[in-house]
Amino acid sequence: MICTQKNAGAYSASAASVLALLVSAHASAGSVITDGPDITIKTKGGFEAAAVDKSFSFKLGGRIQADFDQFDGIYTKNGKSANEAYFRRATLELSGNAYHHWQYAFKLNFAEDGSSKWDEASIAYAGFKPVQLKVGRFDPDFGLEKATSSKWISTIERSIIYDAGDWVNDKQDGMGVQVSGTVSMFYGSAGINRAKNNEDANGNNNNTYNLRGVIAPMAEAGNVLHFGLSYAQRSTEDFDGRIRSRLGVRGTTEDTKNGNRPTFASSRAGQFDNDSAWGLEAAYALGPFSAQSEYLRRNITAKSGSIMKDRQVDGYNVQLAYTLTGEARGYKLAGGKFDSIKPSNKHIGAWELVYRYDHLTVTDADLDTSGRFYDTKAKVHTLGMNWYANDSIKVSANYLTVNADQVANAANDDSGDGISLRVQYVF
Repeated sequence: MICTQKNAGAYSASAASVLALLVSAHASAGSVITDGPDITIKTKGGFEAAAVDKSFSFKLGGRIQADFDQFDGIYTKNGKSANEAYFRRATLELSGNAYHHWQYAFKLNFAEDGSSKWDEASIAYAGFKPVQLKVGRFDPDFGLEKATSSKWISTIERSIIYDAGDWVNDKQDGMGVQVSGTVSMFYGSAGINRAKNNEDANGNNNNTYNLRGVIAPMAEAGNVLHFGLSYAQRSTEDFDGRIRSRLGVRGTTEDTKNGNRPTFASSRAGQFDNDSAWGLEAAYALGPFSAQSEYLRRNITAKSGSIMKDRQVDGYNVQLAYTLTGEARGYKLAGGKFDSIKPSNKHIGAWELVYRYDHLTVTDADLDTSGRFYDTKAKVHTLGMNWYANDSIKVSANYLTVNADQVANAANDDSGDGISLRVQYVF
């Protein structure tokens, strides 16, 4: 059978459906005999079936995130106002466990052009408690906000500091292995990811190495004190060292005609040969109030004899959030991350206010016309409101304003504004 581009999306969707049926059938084995384990079925928030002795489980869920962005200034090529409506994510998720200790997770993401892509396909073994071993395709572990699901971050898009080194969290369509564990107030992980189609001249695969450690003396909803440290390094050669950022508005790249994704350090092919990053994270939550901050530094080493200097990227953010209706943000020490807000009143839902400040600097970003090196900078303020109508529906609105230094669009704009809206359905 030949799978053409035209039917690729349908093929992947059919494969996901068949996979779901097979795993579902396996998970319920024994339920038709009188001495087998009883099965519990839940339909709130997706479909879930599990044996009461927790030997097998199966959950089918997903998310839909429909976005609209309005932006101008540096966010567009000509500085004039533009807008874009698009599906940020449309994901089908399948997860569960088998024989008590084996776990699996599959996430299939559907694009607007009809194609689909495995966002995650992993198998984990949790029998060596408190250690878990995971293999397959999954996001590397680096940073608090990236660890938190896109469903439950307080702003529509994550902080621009992750644009400084997008590879630290990118599976790059490859395969990886990760060891993680939670003991008392500690969580830690160590992983290796092998990117697809990224070999050196000798055919050896270039890998990404990630480490993350978290200590949380207080680790429950409405009572959080969290500190973390991350480190990542990749083995690569002759990479271009380019750094770009959407500055918090995804629509700038969804709009292929007039959207602008500013460049903070231009492409210099073959001039760099070492790349590493480390990050600090802290968070505090008391009842409906939460505060969090992250710092990321990326070091890009120039080759010996290169015309370029080493590039240093520094980014940090500070975020404050408050739930007007009194609910607390959820928190999970396993994974070191914030979780959802559960509305206590299903009629009015939960209302959350959020403010975030992002700062990004690239030192010795590039050469000017006179041959001197210069730095680039950007500051982004984000003010937002989230309405958790119920456990499944979330409506978000963000206003962003940005000011940059030594970074501009074709019309020489170095500032701009954006408005982002999202309607999210989680099942």
